[in-house]
Amino acid sequence: MNRVYNFSAGPSMLPMTVLEQAAAEMMCYKDSGMSVMEMSHRSPVYEDIIKEAEADLRKLMNIPDNYKVLFLQGGASTQFAAVPLNLLNGSGKADYIVSGQFSGKAFKEAKKYGDVACVATSEDKNFSYIPRTTRDSFRPDADYVHICFNNTIYGTKFDYIPDTGDIPLVADMSSCIISEPVDVSRFGLIYAGAQKNMAPAGLTVVIVREDLLGKCRDIAPTMLDYKVMAENDSMYNTPPCYAIYVAGLVYKWVLELGGLEEMKKLNEKKAAYLYDYLDSQDFYKAPVEKNSRSMMNVTFVTGDAELDKKFASEAGKAGLKNLKGHRSVGGMRASIYNAMPYEGVVALVDFMKKFAEENKK
Repeated sequence: MNRVYNFSAGPSMLPMTVLEQAAAEMMCYKDSGMSVMEMSHRSPVYEDIIKEAEADLRKLMNIPDNYKVLFLQGGASTQFAAVPLNLLNGSGKADYIVSGQFSGKAFKEAKKYGDVACVATSEDKNFSYIPRTTRDSFRPDADYVHICFNNTIYGTKFDYIPDTGDIPLVADMSSCIISEPVDVSRFGLIYAGAQKNMAPAGLTVVIVREDLLGKCRDIAPTMLDYKVMAENDSMYNTPPCYAIYVAGLVYKWVLELGGLEEMKKLNEKKAAYLYDYLDSQDFYKAPVEKNSRSMMNVTFVTGDAELDKKFASEAGKAGLKNLKGHRSVGGMRASIYNAMPYEGVVALVDFMKKFAEENKK
């Protein structure tokens, strides 16, 4: 079996040890006589799995006791509607920072439910930087402020947490969750699709402060009501059982590495190796402003669309898969999430050097 280095933006690679444990337990989980895929979510065995996954995530992220952890379905995109349906319940106003495609989609969806404003955007430079804001940037009576903390497509990340005062801050952390420590108490709500850094596709994690529960609009589907999901321990209906199980294995893997402080060091090392190379030469261009660069998604171009296409094709043949940039941006994108080993980034840079030498005009 030849494993490749998978630079996909999501679903993305998982840690080898996690895959090996999941494979070993595929036919029979512990002494249950069945796979996690087969067991009832109401069984004591599965209840232990989901409770342990939540406990490990709380430990990993140091989640305060006054926050609920929800394991949901529907992807982060469903949260684009769930957030306003649950939180847009005071003044009916919400402020959005639009720093990429997904925050733009969230903004568009939220506009269906109230007075929703775009208070800052980086669209003027093709989302190549993170807009700066101050507390005065936001309407004082807004029900919440929404950001996308890391932009998968454009390769940008907030290098600061916006000061929103008493206004709850909501963050889509789909492509950077558990990659480094974050002060959960600075946010009213965090949500993340798990398929980039935590688990297979199918699971969405929501971390929500308790005082924000219980105000969901009557028109909202029951499945989008955070209070209902919290009261039922994420099992109002059948949850994404297997994805939660794998997420739990990933949480343990990060804890065994030393937690998020150690994870951050490894991620910084990988990102620095790639960015240092990009900054040292002129064949490839990194379009993102330096203070806005993502540690998880690194974008670069040659400036020639045909050459970019050739790069992605030849890299794939060399065992460096899924480096083609998003169709809305072009070029290349290397997603170097937690599970990508340092050796994978070294292999990528070695290939980039070789390709540049062979294709210089």
